[in-house]
Amino acid sequence: MDERSSSSHHRLLIALLMVLLFGVITIQYVCPSKSECQLLHQLVSWFKDGRATVIRSSDNEIRAGLQKDPYIAEDGALVRFVPRFNFTKADLIRDVDFNIKGDDVIVFLHIQKTGGTTFGRHLVRNIQLERPCECHAGQKKCTCFRPGKKETWLFSRFSTGWSCGLHADWTELTSCVPSRMDSREVPESMPSRNYYYITILRDPVSRYLSEWRHVQRGATWKASLHVCDGRSPTLTELPSCYSGDDWSGCTLQEFMDCPYNLANNRQTRMLADLSLVGCYNVSAMNEEERWAVLLESAKRNLIGMAFFGLTEYQRKTQYLFERTFNLEFISPFTQLNGTRASSVEVPAETDHRILKLNRWDVELYEYARDLFLQRFQVARQQERRQARARRQQERRRLRSRLSTKQGWQILKPTESPRQPDQRSVVTEGQQRGKVGGDSEESEVLFPEWWDLDENSTLQDYMDNVEQW
Repeated sequence: MDERSSSSHHRLLIALLMVLLFGVITIQYVCPSKSECQLLHQLVSWFKDGRATVIRSSDNEIRAGLQKDPYIAEDGALVRFVPRFNFTKADLIRDVDFNIKGDDVIVFLHIQKTGGTTFGRHLVRNIQLERPCECHAGQKKCTCFRPGKKETWLFSRFSTGWSCGLHADWTELTSCVPSRMDSREVPESMPSRNYYYITILRDPVSRYLSEWRHVQRGATWKASLHVCDGRSPTLTELPSCYSGDDWSGCTLQEFMDCPYNLANNRQTRMLADLSLVGCYNVSAMNEEERWAVLLESAKRNLIGMAFFGLTEYQRKTQYLFERTFNLEFISPFTQLNGTRASSVEVPAETDHRILKLNRWDVELYEYARDLFLQRFQVARQQERRQARARRQQERRRLRSRLSTKQGWQILKPTESPRQPDQRSVVTEGQQRGKVGGDSEESEVLFPEWWDLDENSTLQDYMDNVEQW
């Protein structure tokens, strides 16, 4: 009885192993593209890891395949996320016809401690252009002229400088940029320029801690103008958090305790239209109502921007910028998680207080992240559809070429019987009732070995021809 039981157990284990092996082979056959079927191939990878002694040789291949797509899990997030907000098609598909040779201008709204300095350098040093920006050692600004013109196409810190004030916000830029551009450049005929605003956002807690560390080292941003409705705020409207030349050496507790600290909800304030709430006059309405208005304004302005990126998604940010403006970067963006803010460890209660102080920024960032990832998914879907259309076009071109190859023929149904070792495939033109302008029906005869799935592109066909 023991021998029979042991033998049956062995047979059962062998049967289960064969079923699992068959499943692995089936998955690889049905879904060969690992970048398209991450979940299935991840399961395969787990199976192979657990049974490395049985199938060891293919494990590295699958893992390498999972890394072919540079946009997958760059931040540890799921490839497919569940959207929380409903956006229209116009919100998700950016219809930007940026003409660098015309009069269009990209305006970069640089929010402090969002990685804007790195992104700004990408704009002037890392884009493939017919006429690259001229950047010289020792100079803070680059010259970014259009091809054949002495006119700039970029309004940013590293091209035009802080022309509208240090870290000018939405309120300042929208009222300042047009007049500044007109004063800098006076063409023969005054153009009607298109201004495409862009910005970068960051996780509120990380950004807040990064700003505190920056201020702790002596940063002040005193040169910021904060112009709203034609004037800067008074000291009564915008008091200072410190009395000396700077706030160097301040503790995190001191930084959080200042009620006038502009670091609180900075991203919401800088993206909103401050004139809607009386600029910096906080007595115009109660605080809750004021920030609710600012948040909705920031959301509207953000969704209306030509582009925005997120610090936590560098490769996706690069991808969406390239898709939006039809420009390509020379070198890929790098996801750096080892920032000064990431090295700051704070107690749970401190983290909770930072979240509370930046409540409106948290809401804005959640909204922005959802919109950003939905835009990325839509853009990727569009790219895949376009690639599929190109493959179909290549397939049609291939079929037309096959009809003229030696040993291949186009036969009308009445001309000759079909050979036993051949099978017919109805052409796309036959479905329309026309092939090559002829109104009569026709069909293309392929050898028995021909498989449309395996010969969907010219490269596949040439490989098969060499084997044939």
